[in-house]
Amino acid sequence: MTRLKFNRLLCAMLLAGVTLAHAADRVVVIGHPTVRKLDAATLQRIFTGKTIEVDGVRVQPVNAAPGLPVRQRFLSQYLQTDEDQYMGYWTVRRYVGKGTPPPEVKQPSEMIEMVGRTPGAIGYLDETDLVPGLNVLLRK
Repeated sequence: MTRLKFNRLLCAMLLAGVTLAHAADRVVVIGHPTVRKLDAATLQRIFTGKTIEVDGVRVQPVNAAPGLPVRQRFLSQYLQTDEDQYMGYWTVRRYVGKGTPPPEVKQPSEMIEMVGRTPGAIGYLDETDLVPGLNVLLRK
């Protein structure tokens, strides 16, 4: 193999690695087919229990389990918070009778299944876990 071919191959591999790494860091918000596209502000209100209906559709947020990297990235990218602040927020809300935190799932397959079978459900995945046919609501 010539040096030029080797350099081109090396560059292609490096670029592919950067693209895959970027995709793995990207969190995509998915929803049941009854839910329309969302903006970031509406999504924040849904996952903090301040909005329970969008365009006449009752919405149900679904979280990844605490400690999962996708949840940490979702909280940071979409809610501008971290795990401790988010759990503290929900502890206070529950104590004053203003709701309970969203249900949680441990696997991407569970998220896809729950969102797909629950009208109004909204969840999130790593972009690399997307499968054809999902209703993508928001992508950062």
